[in-house]
Amino acid sequence: MNKGDFARRDVLKMTAAGALGVSAERAFSPSAAHAAGAAGYDPGARFELKVSEVEFRRNASGRMLMARIYQPQGPGPFPTVLDLHGGAWNRKDRFAEEPMDRALAASGLLVVAVDLTLAPDAPYPTCVQDANYAVRWLKANAAKWNGDVAKLGVYGSSSGGHVAELLGMRPRDPRYNSIPLAGSDADATVAYVATRSPISNTFARYENAERRHNEGMVKNNKIFFSPWETIHEANPQEMLDREEKVVLVPLLIMQGALDDNVLPEVQEKFVKSYRAAGGACEYHLFENSVHEWVAEPGPQTDKARETVKAFIAQQLKA
Repeated sequence: MNKGDFARRDVLKMTAAGALGVSAERAFSPSAAHAAGAAGYDPGARFELKVSEVEFRRNASGRMLMARIYQPQGPGPFPTVLDLHGGAWNRKDRFAEEPMDRALAASGLLVVAVDLTLAPDAPYPTCVQDANYAVRWLKANAAKWNGDVAKLGVYGSSSGGHVAELLGMRPRDPRYNSIPLAGSDADATVAYVATRSPISNTFARYENAERRHNEGMVKNNKIFFSPWETIHEANPQEMLDREEKVVLVPLLIMQGALDDNVLPEVQEKFVKSYRAAGGACEYHLFENSVHEWVAEPGPQTDKARETVKAFIAQQLKA
């Protein structure tokens, strides 16, 4: 599906109130809508969406980074989720997780997907700086789209999951906080991080690409991690191994059992390390699933969407 198709689908139809077991009057009442929002998010709720785009920030290369906003239509306010796209740090944009973003937003979440600076324009840590800025920007602006940022969370996929982990673990890193946000003193702390196929061990992923003779992936790593030593400095697994002082936010990791890009055993080692360090990490292995299984419709994709919604609901109740 191309971007034009997405634009033509900018409104999702709300399921009938009867399917939710409530009357139409109750389904559209302010109290019921609020119950599905910040005060009591219901993963089974269904909302019509308004999808819009705004300018996020212009990066140093001159590219205007955009934010795509999936706004539930109801009184709200709705809990806010920032989506960080994957693409091996070198490609893709805010459209990458469109189906997941729509599914989450339709359940009563304000979802905002942002473009990140790509490695050919600027290497690490530029995209992490974008993400850090995005958290602060959302805290200052989410109310415009009926969002509640009391427990702002992040969803990240693949390399976006790597960025999300760095964001959660190092919210006050002065390098990541280097882009000023005029008129706001918001910080970049987040309430939780949910991920699909995150690159939790950057060097192990690189070694796997070398073993598989995946020259494109090897090149992507060398473009992003420049100077090369940053592949270790920005490695979530090695951050834990060297007992770096980090913030251990509640973390969700969804991993494909057939993933030959990010290996399950590497992911499982990170989960054990995160838990051993004192962090709460929910881990789900999806059978018969490759690295980007959520890109195709199917039972495991449906399961992934429900897993994320359930995890977010748990964090909002905590």
